[in-house]
Amino acid sequence: MTSPAPRPLDRYLAVRRFLEISFSPDGSEIAFTADISGQWNVWRMRLDGSPPIQRTMFEEEAARAIAWNPRRDETVIAADRHGTEDFQLYLLRGPDEWPEALTNTPKVKHILSSEAWSPDGRAIAFSSNGRKPEDFDVFVRDMASGETTRLLEDGRFNHVMRWTPDGRGLLVLYPSASDDTELELLDVRTREARHLTPWPGNVQVAPVGFSADGRRVLVVTDRDREFVGLAWLDVASGALEWVETPEHDIEDAALSHDGALLAVVVNVDGASRLRIRDLRAGRDLAAPEVPLGAVADLAWDPAGKSLAFRVNAATQPNTPHVLPVGASAPRRLAASLLPGFVPPDLVAPEAVRIPSHDGRDVPAWLYKPPGAAPSAKCPALLSIHGGPEAQERPIYYPLYQWLLHLGIAILAPNVRGSTGFGKSYRRLIHRDWGGGDLRDFAACGEFLRRTPWVDPARLGVFGGSYGGFATLSCATRLPEYWACAVDVVGPSNLLTFLKSVPPAWRRFMKDWVGDPEQDRDFLMERSPITYADRLRCPILIVQGANDPRVAKAESDQFVERLRSRGVTVEYDVYDDEGHGFTKTGNQVRAWKRIGEFLVRHLRP
Repeated sequence: MTSPAPRPLDRYLAVRRFLEISFSPDGSEIAFTADISGQWNVWRMRLDGSPPIQRTMFEEEAARAIAWNPRRDETVIAADRHGTEDFQLYLLRGPDEWPEALTNTPKVKHILSSEAWSPDGRAIAFSSNGRKPEDFDVFVRDMASGETTRLLEDGRFNHVMRWTPDGRGLLVLYPSASDDTELELLDVRTREARHLTPWPGNVQVAPVGFSADGRRVLVVTDRDREFVGLAWLDVASGALEWVETPEHDIEDAALSHDGALLAVVVNVDGASRLRIRDLRAGRDLAAPEVPLGAVADLAWDPAGKSLAFRVNAATQPNTPHVLPVGASAPRRLAASLLPGFVPPDLVAPEAVRIPSHDGRDVPAWLYKPPGAAPSAKCPALLSIHGGPEAQERPIYYPLYQWLLHLGIAILAPNVRGSTGFGKSYRRLIHRDWGGGDLRDFAACGEFLRRTPWVDPARLGVFGGSYGGFATLSCATRLPEYWACAVDVVGPSNLLTFLKSVPPAWRRFMKDWVGDPEQDRDFLMERSPITYADRLRCPILIVQGANDPRVAKAESDQFVERLRSRGVTVEYDVYDDEGHGFTKTGNQVRAWKRIGEFLVRHLRP
């Protein structure tokens, strides 16, 4: 009997992506952004099980952020074109109207939060860098008259987070360093801003919500702690009263509109743990059952009766859910994998720890192909996440699951610099790109070589963004490990990368990566392009032509260097994409190119 033919990658890519969740004023519907149509558009769905209804018809633009008016049936959204991240604002009135453009200023970015509407539903607040590319000023737009007023112009990278309950103030967040954020309270009438977090040292803080009287704001912060906790910040005195101080990071939290219920997501070694607490009774409600994975986009309905959120797990792709208060398990609102395409053998990873050069253990997720055995050693792929201050999570990756189906193992580490393991571990990457992290990657390579059921001669390395930089570093500075490499939108030259990042980022890059003038020699010593002549393995490079974060020139110069030596390099450029993929067609094409490249070189 012949073995069944391998399933195509298309089957694993037949997945809808969901982002953002916002409740209607009466709590009967949610709005979200999704690529069900092949591009990111706005959809709305009733909670009674009715199918979602598409509300925008973008093809070249991609809807990203969304906020529903708390008083009437209208939403404001932010969308960019071809991955440029130059977000423009649109208004959707009611369930039937066509979107109305509120801004039309190419090369200007508008940042919109989910709490953009004033409590009375008459105005929205946002920030924009139209005056100066590196600075984001704060604006309020009266939605009846269309009058837009600049309230704050202070030379900072401002993000408007939410209004005070009485509508008289705006809570504004701005980063002052790569790991230091600040909060200010801006008076809408006087335009005076008061600093709420004059704390020494680098401290991260973000608001969750106000108390009903507006005198306190609930924040997540790592002030005086290794991990992010939850605390009440007194607006008048600045006093901090801790609410939750786990020995893991609180990665998300949401306060119901009446301040009675608190939803908290704790990150335990990369997996989300969701709890709901009754603040008035001072007790936890039953923790809902969610699969091993990531929970995001918490949103309470206006009455505080239901909590909506997204769940993404290795065996249950990213989908919106709703949890009625008191229920033991959430209800899925929409399917992510298309009906009839759900593969039967999706693999959940095992958490492992890998000893590194300095006595630290590198947390990682190891995916073992079904049926893998020492007697038939399989190839393996080292997959490196972006950021670098981000985290590999046990979520659904189409490429992972397809490679596993074909017998290729995956090792996905959280090397130094990753979030979720304390701020000391996260800060190890600062001004050390291509240093300690590279030795962590070497430890991962050794781990794979020692794994009994892995073939040490068939190891690949793959990553995007910072993970692309890490891939290029591995391929050029640790060439003895790899049979092939795939870099997606990764910097190849730290010197030119620092000179081409978005203007608003430049104020943080010295402490995060280095200074292009003062640290020139150091940056070149850490740049993959310096070691391009050492590359031995076949390589595929994927790049978006409009990438505002890692300019196309980063890939161009690396490809040119290799080709000048006569080295064959596959180069795949997407003219209508940026730092990632907004169009489903482009995403499918890219992942198929990546998957076929890996299989060709790891399963000859």
